[in-house]
Amino acid sequence: MTTIEFASETQRITTRPAVATRVINVLANAYVAWKNRRAFYRLGEMSDAELADIGLTRADLHVAVGVPFGRDPTVKLRAIASERADTIEDLARRVA
Repeated sequence: MTTIEFASETQRITTRPAVATRVINVLANAYVAWKNRRAFYRLGEMSDAELADIGLTRADLHVAVGVPFGRDPTVKLRAIASERADTIEDLARRVA
């Protein structure tokens, strides 16, 4: 076996696990997004008072449902809620 043949075989051997890892990561991320989307739809069954208790409004749900299907809508909800909390904290600091 020459050095060139060994180098080409080594490259094939090392790329297979990397490709398999990427495929597994994509499938795992898709599963988590699907699972979170199911939980997200359960939020729609909550009353407005219950949503307010966790820092959300019904309008937030309508905004978050607009994300593409493969994406996780709970990430968008988290961003909306944290932005609102930051805004409220900033307003409270200005008043005090």
